[in-house]
Amino acid sequence: MNPISNNQIRQWREETPGAKRNIHFNNAGAALMPKQVLDTMIAHLQLETQSGGYEAAAAVAQKVRAFYQSVAASIGATPEQIAYMSSATEAYNKALSSIPLKSGDVIITSEDDYVSNQIAFLQLVKQKGIKLLRVPDLESGGIDLQALEALMKQHAPRLTAITHIPTNSGLIQDAEAIGKLCRQYDSWYLLDACQSFGQLPLDVEKIQCDFLSATFRKFMRGPRGAGFLYVSQRVLEAKLEPAFPDLHGANWIAADEYVCRGDAQKFEQWEKPYALLLGSAAAVDYAMTIGMELIRDRVQELSQLIRNELAAFPQIINLDKGRHLGGICSFTISGVDGKWLKQQLDENGVHSSLQFRQGALIDFERKKAEWAIRLSPHYYNTVEEIARVKAVFARIAQGV
Repeated sequence: MNPISNNQIRQWREETPGAKRNIHFNNAGAALMPKQVLDTMIAHLQLETQSGGYEAAAAVAQKVRAFYQSVAASIGATPEQIAYMSSATEAYNKALSSIPLKSGDVIITSEDDYVSNQIAFLQLVKQKGIKLLRVPDLESGGIDLQALEALMKQHAPRLTAITHIPTNSGLIQDAEAIGKLCRQYDSWYLLDACQSFGQLPLDVEKIQCDFLSATFRKFMRGPRGAGFLYVSQRVLEAKLEPAFPDLHGANWIAADEYVCRGDAQKFEQWEKPYALLLGSAAAVDYAMTIGMELIRDRVQELSQLIRNELAAFPQIINLDKGRHLGGICSFTISGVDGKWLKQQLDENGVHSSLQFRQGALIDFERKKAEWAIRLSPHYYNTVEEIARVKAVFARIAQGV
């Protein structure tokens, strides 16, 4: 493990009220919020109660501007390139809606992309007649970059859309290598960073993505119902517009004319939950104080320890494949009901997530899995918790 002091771990856990109650290995679903995030949101809700929503928003205008500054700094962007969203899916769909796709245009994606993204692509196939191509995986896991380049050469895709870390496994796609190919072959590049934001250091200039969508509730440890969209300078210069901007994203300048604003906030809606926005900023500031390199290293070390410990049970099939693995550990057990296993973990105070094949159809069919249990530790989790989880599985394995 990294040389992190016991005092540091103790402080993280003291600042995480939920860590005292259960073993929370569902950070890829929704991480436990630090007390600082909760306090920030409660303070704003109290302000709204005392003065009214509009007046409270006006009173914290400077803190609202700081949200864009904090998020931008965390990914190497500028505040003008950040838009607040209610979720990563809203951010993703807003970005997708702005790309001027027409019949015959090509979208390239992966076999591991998130289910909601796959559904959106298929709707574009149905409604607009676009062509959807999926890059095959390497046998070892992850996108075959040579196959991707061959598809780009042959089909000149209008859009390349990739999920950085799939929700159903520990795979980390090579986002930077994909970005280089997108620039080389002049393809818009949409990166779903829902699982990587808060787990990995992200630099949009190195990745060279045109859009990046993310949520705060997962590894960034923010509240539910909050996300953001990053857009590149290239997007702003091209004046791409989302579907259905409102009075915040555009100005109505004549009876039959509107003009979108010039920054990323054209993708936003006027109405925002300011308590969630401020809580999200607090979560980002908290993570940046710890340091994303430290967070990445500890998450990956704890995750690999989980994989190593569960390898002691021959019944457990590790489903994680890829050259680089992150903070999601996925596995299945042949002949066992996934719901039953999840219930056993719940009853022993272990928070996990149960994934079914409908959520990652191609990947699960390839791995011959009907379901997967997902364990996703964070930096505030401990080696002792992993030992306790192993003991739970030892008891379960006796009955399998």
